[in-house]
Amino acid sequence: MISTSDFKTGLTLELDNAVWSIVEFQHVKPGKGAAFVRTKLRNMRTGGVVERTFRAGEKMPRAVLDKREMEYMYPSGDEYQFMDKESFEQTHILKNQLGDAVKWLKEGMTINVLYFQGQIIGIDIPNFVELQIIETAPGVKGDTASGGSKPAIVETGATVNVPFFVNQDDVIRIDTRSGEYLDRV
Repeated sequence: MISTSDFKTGLTLELDNAVWSIVEFQHVKPGKGAAFVRTKLRNMRTGGVVERTFRAGEKMPRAVLDKREMEYMYPSGDEYQFMDKESFEQTHILKNQLGDAVKWLKEGMTINVLYFQGQIIGIDIPNFVELQIIETAPGVKGDTASGGSKPAIVETGATVNVPFFVNQDDVIRIDTRSGEYLDRV
């Protein structure tokens, strides 16, 4: 059991026969009445986000997730193939279970597959990935680092806004949590 005073971003809870991850939380102590905790929770199976309020000090069960390190191999229709790095056993995960993480998956990438009670509920990708730009408008002389941005398509098919000086075939670092360009590699 975990108390609302122990909440932190990324913590997993078991509520209403589902596994939820805390996206954000806020402890509120109004001038009148009891303190409470306002949260945004993401359903680990469906990806849906809900807002929920808990009384301060309320206890609830923590969901214990198992992580297995796997290597992403290739897509096959609506399924994505992964290989366990220890047993070399292959498994597939449906696209809807992966959510937004699909746009950052690169063949050969090592990720953690999350299991709850023996069932796959999602993946945990690295916070930063390095991907090559396959298509973008050419840079023009005089464009500066602080002068705006242009769309670029990376090797996984995702579109990222990059500064004007970034060119096709450049390798860039992207924050997978926000989808933002960080720097050139």
